[in-house]
This record gives sequence, structure tokens and C-alpha cells, in this order.
Amino acid sequence: MTRFDGRVAIVTGAASGIGKEIALRFAAEGGIPVIADLNLDAANATAAEIKSKGSDAFAVAMNVADEEQVEKAVDDVVAMFGKVDVLVSNAGIQIVRPLVDFPFADWRKLLSIHLDGAFLTTRACLKHMYAANYGRVIYMGSVHSKEASKLKAPYVTAKHGLIGLAKVLAKEGAEHNVTANVVCPGFVRTPLVDKQIPEQARELGLSEEQVVKTVMLKDTVDGEFTSTDDVADAVLYFAAASSNAVTGQSLVVSHGWFMQ
Repeated sequence: MTRFDGRVAIVTGAASGIGKEIALRFAAEGGIPVIADLNLDAANATAAEIKSKGSDAFAVAMNVADEEQVEKAVDDVVAMFGKVDVLVSNAGIQIVRPLVDFPFADWRKLLSIHLDGAFLTTRACLKHMYAANYGRVIYMGSVHSKEASKLKAPYVTAKHGLIGLAKVLAKEGAEHNVTANVVCPGFVRTPLVDKQIPEQARELGLSEEQVVKTVMLKDTVDGEFTSTDDVADAVLYFAAASSNAVTGQSLVVSHGWFMQ
């Protein structure tokens, strides 16, 4: 018996990076990951990779900021498997720019994906979780859910907001055996972070190596990036919780960058 035998988990942004690692790990422990991603071809490829290892998986196209698409995708999952046990709201983007000239359209785009996406996917899953009297919701926060960095106004705002959303859901969901928690990674070497290194170097007038050492990893205890495996460990811990004991919480996974 493994931790997630027969459990169905929708993981947004799961075609690559942290989301893909979570899906792979969930499947390896007996669960059925639903690869929900803007890029359906990439989602299908990840689902095929999981199936090739002998586990089940399902791919759906999902723009998390599109209400109709989110509702349809969740309905399709429930039509296929009869339930949704776990939601991992992981889809996200990053836009780096000083606040003084941050375009409003970019502000709205980032908040829409991070916050509207978390709200819409949660709401779509909740009716099924409440009906089943079981659900585990995990939001992908960040160390930026706890503190700020220059050039990241909407990202920091959104990641702080996810903690508030989780706390409300923890209170509302308790009577239905639904928990809500936030995993807050430090810098993980994903395409999202790789893209930021030259952007920050340009904005801050530093070399790329200096950005990594003196900006990104400056406050870690060992100068190491957080790994996708590290993040998946924390997500699966929350997803496997057997009671409401751990709910409304945020767990920082950052090599000591931020200590609570």
C-alpha cells in the first residue's frame, strides 16, 4: 500500500518544472496525476512518460485564468475518475521590472495567473471535494510569500495573497475534511528562474554569476538552489495528511534563506 493509492490529483502547470516533478512523484506512490497545463502537447508528453512507467495519468488543457476552461477541465476529470482528491495549484509566471514603470497589463496578467488561477481551480474542485468529504489543496507559494525582493511587485503580492486564501479555505473546508496549505520554495533552477538570471543581471548591473551568488542564494545556509525534489517532498507531505491537524500552514523550503 502506497500513500496515494487511487487518489486523483490535479496539478496545474505540470508539463514541466516543479509541477512535473510533483506529478511524477505522486504517480510513483500510486496516485493518478492530472497534468493540467496551458501547453496540451507538453502535458500529453508528461502523461505519456508517466504511463510508460506503469502508472496512470491524464492530460488536460488548462489556462488557469479562464473560468470556463477551468470548470470544463475539472468536470472532465470527474467524468473520467469520479472524483478529485488533491489540487496542487502550481501554475505561475514571473515578470521582473521596477514598480515605478511596471505596466498595468503585466501586473494584471501575473495576478490573474497566480491568484485568479488559484481561486478558479480551488472553486471548481471544492464542490467535488465537499461532496466526497475529502480534499487536500496545496498552493505553490514562495519565499516571496514571506518577504520581498526588488523588481517583483506583483509576484510578491500574489504569493503573499495565496497564504490568505489558504487560511480562509482551511477554516471553510474543515467541516468537509478539506485542508489547505502553502509550500514556499526558495530559488529552484527551473526555466522560470533561468530566464530571470539575465533579466536581473541587466536590471541590477551585475554579472549572471553575481546574481546567483549575491542576490538569489545570498541568504541560504549552503549556497545551494532548492531542488524540484525538495519541493515535491513538501507538497506530498501536505497531500498525504490524514487529518485537519496540519491546515492553514505554510512551509518554507529554501535552504534556510527564510527562517520562521
